[in-house]
Parts: sequence; C-alpha cells; structure tokens
Amino acid sequence: MSKNVLGVYDLTETSFSSGACLTLVDGPLELGWRHSGLTSDFIAEAMALPFSGSKALHTNIRHNIGYLSNELIENAVKFRQPGKIIIEACVINDVFLMRVRNKINTETSGRFQDFLINMLSVDPGELLIRQIEANAASDSGGSGLGLLTLLADYDARMSWEFESSSDDRVRLTTTASLALPQSSNG
Repeated sequence: MSKNVLGVYDLTETSFSSGACLTLVDGPLELGWRHSGLTSDFIAEAMALPFSGSKALHTNIRHNIGYLSNELIENAVKFRQPGKIIIEACVINDVFLMRVRNKINTETSGRFQDFLINMLSVDPGELLIRQIEANAASDSGGSGLGLLTLLADYDARMSWEFESSSDDRVRLTTTASLALPQSSNG
C-alpha cells in the first residue's frame, strides 16, 4: 500500500480520542446525500454546545462548524465507493477538528490529487475568485468552491491522506481544523 499526504501534514497525527465518532453506513446515494445535512447539523450543534453562554458566539461557532462539516460530509458521500464513511469530530483548545474517512476509486483519487496540488500551489482567495468567475461563465455548475471557501474565508487548515490498496480503491482521510472565535460582536 502506498500513502500520499497533501496539505498540512501535522493534521494527520491528530488524536480524536476525546471526541465523537459517527459512522454513516453504506446505502443509496440519495439516502446519504439527504442525511449529510442532518449529520453536519448534529455535529455543529453538539460541538458548539459548550459556547452556548453567548447566543451570538454560539450561533457563529455553530455556523462555522456546520459549514465545514457539511462540505466534508457531502464530498465524502458524493465521491465515495461502497462502504462506510467514518466521521470524527472534537473541540480542543478552541479549535474544531474533524476527520472523515471514506473509500474512492483510483481514477477519482488521481483527479482529486491533481486538483488539490493545483489548489494548494496558489493563494486560495485568488483561486476562489477565479473559480467563481469560471463557474459563472460555464454551464457545468463547477466544483471546488466549498474547499476553496473553507481555505480562503474560514482559514481552515486541511490535509488529505490517500492510501491505495490492491482493489482499485483508495482510502481517503480528510482532516480539517478550524480556529473558533473567542468572542462575538453580537
């Protein structure tokens, strides 16, 4: 088995022993797709609960965690091969951490790695603007805006670990961290 890590390598070593672990069991795409929003809402509410002393702060943190969670879970559901999706999440020292593991095929892995190498080689804010303009000029609907938004607008730190096996499947582990605001102006 070969392993390739793109992004912030240190995130691959993060322990989630004090967090939550959810497993989405394989099923039809429609089932997982419809429920990815519910899953991300649950994670956001559970992880933002300690910040409920301030309504504005709680709302802000819940939104940020919800956006990141939804993006990672939707991508896992959209591009997965048959099998489980493992989701881990925790808050440590005012940083939200999330890890999503799923399997993808080798062709999808290659395209995604090429996309990530390009994305990580330029300023994410600049690339986000270019991608928005390209999507507006195209009828294809575009993709990649969610990850670019996380990097450019939310200052998320991310890593992607690709571990290939002999059955044309690659285990993709996506790990993200998001600094949570200390206070809110609301």
